[in-house]
Amino acid sequence: MDPVADLAFFSRLLQCGSLTATAQQLGITPPAVSRRLSALEQRLGVRLVNRTTRTLALTAEGERYLARGRPLLAELLELEQELSAASAAPQGLLRVNATLGFGRRHIAPAVSAFVRAYPQVQVQLQLSDRMPALSDGSFDVSIRFGAPPDARIVARRIAANRRILCAAPGYLARHPAPTEPAELRAHQCIVVRENDDIWGNWVLHSGSQVQTVKVAGALSSNDGETAVNWALDGHGVLLRSLWDVTPYLHSGRLRQLLPAWSGAPADIWALYPSRLGLSARVRCFVDYLVAHFDAAVNWQGA
Repeated sequence: MDPVADLAFFSRLLQCGSLTATAQQLGITPPAVSRRLSALEQRLGVRLVNRTTRTLALTAEGERYLARGRPLLAELLELEQELSAASAAPQGLLRVNATLGFGRRHIAPAVSAFVRAYPQVQVQLQLSDRMPALSDGSFDVSIRFGAPPDARIVARRIAANRRILCAAPGYLARHPAPTEPAELRAHQCIVVRENDDIWGNWVLHSGSQVQTVKVAGALSSNDGETAVNWALDGHGVLLRSLWDVTPYLHSGRLRQLLPAWSGAPADIWALYPSRLGLSARVRCFVDYLVAHFDAAVNWQGA
């Protein structure tokens, strides 16, 4: 009986998603995987998964076993790495999560350069709209915007960023540029729905002043890239991050409006659980991102 090995096996099984895929990863046969799962369930005295020929569905007991067990495995792995390779070059698997647009545009190229510099590290990059719960052990580093959400999570700012108002010259030729936030109510505004923000409420900041403007327009989307393209086509005013629109500001395809006002704080942060703070690969990756954006980012001065 080896509880740690059993827990690692069960975690791998659910990560792979099937007996066959697990067998391929472990280099054994599917019946051997099935026998090991049955032995684990017999030892614990509960059914952990409901199996079909193609899928595995967690039971309530299986969910509890996995939810409590994964953080323990991750903590044990980090402890061993700290003890045996604290000063060694970073190596092993690094799981990174980032938002879709920023992840494609900026994090993926940074990861490409990082693995060239540190070939002993393997990176799994997942892009998603919502930030995962780092406490469940699914990711090592999550890249997100705005203030860190949880004091239990270590947060390091990797780049400054602001959300600005902008529109295409063609739109501004037909509609005079606003001179104060309240005038946005009379404009066609392109609304991007992000997370659980109230639809169409733009919260604008200028020093200590804060104004909330309810905007509307013919076009709205949950995809930032689509909204930027609509703005480039002259459909209206857009509130968007500098990282996304700076090239168009430089080329003149978009013009900044109300430069004294900007959206809610949108600095870019790398978040990771405090227990991973001493991980060589996490520390090295976050350091690399800070240096990468410090050297390469050209949007801060826009």
